[in-house]
Amino acid sequence: MTEATKTRPSSTTETNLEIHYRVAMPQPESHLFEVTLQVAGWQADVLDLKMPVWTPGSYLIREYARHLQDFSATANQSLNWKKCSKHHWQVETAGQSELTIRYRIFANELTVRTNHLDATHGYFNGAALFFYLPGFEHLPVRVTIAPPQPDWQISTALPAVPDQAHTFTAADFDTLVDSPFEVGIHQRYDFEVLGKPHQFGIWGRGNAVPEQIINDTCRIIEAEAQMFGGLPYDRYLFLLHLSSQGFGGLEHKNSCTLNYSRLGFRSQEKYHRFMQLVAHEFFHLWNVKRIRPKALEVFDYEQENYTPSLWFSEGTTSYYDILFPLRAGIYDVQTVLRAMGKEISRFLTTPGRRIQPLSESSFDAWIKLYRRDANSDNSQMSYYLKGEMVSLLLDLLIRARHHNARSLDDVMRQMWEQFGHNEVGFTPEQLQQVIETVAETDLTDFFHRYLDTVEDLPFNQYLEPFGLQLQAHQREDLPPFIGINVKREQGRELIKFVEYASPAQHAGIDAGDELLAIDGLRVTAEQLSDRLKDFQVGETVQLTVFHQDELKTCSVMLAEPQSTSYHLISVANPSAVQQQNFEGWLGVPLAALESR
Repeated sequence: MTEATKTRPSSTTETNLEIHYRVAMPQPESHLFEVTLQVAGWQADVLDLKMPVWTPGSYLIREYARHLQDFSATANQSLNWKKCSKHHWQVETAGQSELTIRYRIFANELTVRTNHLDATHGYFNGAALFFYLPGFEHLPVRVTIAPPQPDWQISTALPAVPDQAHTFTAADFDTLVDSPFEVGIHQRYDFEVLGKPHQFGIWGRGNAVPEQIINDTCRIIEAEAQMFGGLPYDRYLFLLHLSSQGFGGLEHKNSCTLNYSRLGFRSQEKYHRFMQLVAHEFFHLWNVKRIRPKALEVFDYEQENYTPSLWFSEGTTSYYDILFPLRAGIYDVQTVLRAMGKEISRFLTTPGRRIQPLSESSFDAWIKLYRRDANSDNSQMSYYLKGEMVSLLLDLLIRARHHNARSLDDVMRQMWEQFGHNEVGFTPEQLQQVIETVAETDLTDFFHRYLDTVEDLPFNQYLEPFGLQLQAHQREDLPPFIGINVKREQGRELIKFVEYASPAQHAGIDAGDELLAIDGLRVTAEQLSDRLKDFQVGETVQLTVFHQDELKTCSVMLAEPQSTSYHLISVANPSAVQQQNFEGWLGVPLAALESR
């Protein structure tokens, strides 16, 4: 946190300072939240107000202040104010101690990290709606909600203030940011797990079956709590938005927000993906909300908070979100290995894995991960995905060395005891030390190779002791490789991606070109794969495109077909040790893979 943020105005004391927000939505169809901030007990000549530029858990400068309008400041009269920067307002208080700030926030972006208001609900995140008072972030904040209709309900993890209708209190600004609100006609379902109250708030229409979701969520909660020895909260809230195309989640200490396709629950595969999302966000209440990198120990809401350790915060969480539904009995071991095979396939078919090291991917999240463009797959590697791969290797390494008596679970438990309980941030060196302590081996070379370079991950070296091997999916009908992805948009066949060093790139084809023909015959995105099967590897074809509206024909020499999918299979004749290792890892005999 910057010194300016740490320093409190010398002429204002904290003794009687009160901060109270009122959030109204009188015309929800307008998508405008009407926010009133009342500050009581102010004594300084100037009131500084700042709006966060990002929210913890989503590592991108999102400029929430761009949605703010109609700012005003009053006491007994209108007060002079000025805007000092994109997110900083300054009010001349004229000796007044009771101050009222009013503004409106436009909210029409339905994601887990933004705000959305319409005729059915109002959803908001604290960072995207509220100012903080620099130097006073540690003080409690009250929030009163004014619903537009009497039947609108309020769901939040914040405790209610007794005898004050629709009013809640946050211990400090960090807690306010960490406690989203759902206000509207959503359905609420209360349930208890391990003696603690939980709630699901579900907004939107779809084919979700709440009873099934809650039953399976209970099993996820119990499985994850067993790893860490209990639940570190008094009450927990799951907010689920059923949307047309959404997918995602954002973790909080005592709640999470999930966004999922409204009709994505009937298919078993899609339902399993949803339960992995639940497992992922719930696991975050330990890993990243409490066990967090040193750079995130104290949040600086004004700028980027750089860390090379998001691979552990997000990637390790991604590894466990596949395992916990298995441990909870929601799906079987075949589902786990299929899911891992898909993740490995995504990794091995991303050219950027040869360009961006894992630690750099984490550090550069602020400028790359959430700002994808046509070249992203060529130039970057997700710390979620490669972090998941590295976590898999680390778990297998530890298990193989200790015959499953130790695992990555022990790393998580030690990180919880050493850093999570008291929320003391860890450094990259401390994280490595904990993993080495559990593994009882020096991992300097491992960390250098797989975090700091782009060396290939040796999957089979780590899988072999568990009786598994990674195999490319063998397909005899794969077409020759050209290196483009094409999608039909508004009646045009648009080239969306050109792989680095591919035949298409060597020929001068660019993302954004419109594909017209191969060897003079029209071709569509749907037809492309079949058309390429008419040619041989090494053959040159004429690819015709519109390049910036100019007709262009390029000679492209086709290359060897490339595998696009990989899967995990049992080795031939696994040894007794391999079988024991596999069962110790995933809880069922290796022979179970052959039973279906």
